[in-house]
Amino acid sequence: MYSTKRKGASLYNIVPYTLPQLHTGKNWYIDFKAYDPIEQKMKRKKYMLDGIDKISIRRKRAAELIANISQQLSSGWNPWADTSNSRQYTLFEDVVELYNKYLIKFHKSKVFKESTFIDYKKRIKILHEYNQKRLTPMIYIYQFDKVYASDFLDYILIDRDSSARTRNNYRTWLSSFGSWLLEKQYIDRNPVENIKSLTEDNKKREALSIKDLQKLKDYLEKNNPYFLLLCQFEYYTLIRPDELSNIQLSDIYLKEQKVFIPSSISKNRKDGMVGLNDTLIKSMINLKIFTHGNDCYLFGKDFKPSKEKSTSRVYRTYFNKVRKVLKFPDSYQFYSLKDTGIRDLANSAGIVIARDQARHADISTTNKYLKGESLPVHEETKHFEGLF
Repeated sequence: MYSTKRKGASLYNIVPYTLPQLHTGKNWYIDFKAYDPIEQKMKRKKYMLDGIDKISIRRKRAAELIANISQQLSSGWNPWADTSNSRQYTLFEDVVELYNKYLIKFHKSKVFKESTFIDYKKRIKILHEYNQKRLTPMIYIYQFDKVYASDFLDYILIDRDSSARTRNNYRTWLSSFGSWLLEKQYIDRNPVENIKSLTEDNKKREALSIKDLQKLKDYLEKNNPYFLLLCQFEYYTLIRPDELSNIQLSDIYLKEQKVFIPSSISKNRKDGMVGLNDTLIKSMINLKIFTHGNDCYLFGKDFKPSKEKSTSRVYRTYFNKVRKVLKFPDSYQFYSLKDTGIRDLANSAGIVIARDQARHADISTTNKYLKGESLPVHEETKHFEGLF
């Protein structure tokens, strides 16, 4: 949990230091003020020069100190911070700005998928908002310690009323953020490493029963055969929804009954190939799917082949509407179709074949030497008689 920030001027609008000045008289000294983030006030720092007897040398030393201190203050140094290098004096606000630039760069260079980019942007935004709400916000990045990280995760869990799973997801991201800070030498150690994950409840998602699977099929055959094909694709190919939204007709090998998942869209960033079931081919032919260009997304706008891409979120939203109409339990989700397909394929052809179709396990030694369209698939995935 966190304390509410006091009203008044933003802490980041406060000038964090004053320039050093030389004072002469009975005592010679240089002083300046710097903001102490712990005590939340400007504190005076003083360097005595009386130990230097000769006035000319005293003035020379004073000039050197003033120049050196001024330079350090302008680069982010804080005399009240116990840190090992000057980068740790960097303002938290500046670090957040740089981190966002990195996210944009990684997204543009395809290091991050769209969903990862959006997720990380959201989480750093939440962290930034949390910091602004704290009674004692983090000013310098060296203040990112275990206490701060633990308080933030408590804020996610308690104040935002999130589940243990959501809190753990934030912990995973926060640890990656800490690793990034460590790599950039903003901190000496990752404070999140020693923060444990919470025990989670079992996933509420479950596979569809045979009866409900047929009920879903009957409804969609009458009301939306294109969405039925999408659901069947999830069930038979076990391709992840995000990946499925990126599949194009050029990725379909009809003669070989295979679907290619390029590394550019796959979750594990590796090329993959899965079997294309007989049922899917019949449905695709009936819906005249192959009359569209190869550059069309298989399930684009309105779940039809289109050059306009759709998203897995659109798939989930529509499925939830159908779920409500059919009065299915909330534990039935679009991703449940993959769970259902794994179950039925394993029961029909064996767990090993289901594992490989789902791309859950490491590929064989032979497969390590194969890429792209040369990747093999199990013949059983092409002809097993499913229940959907």
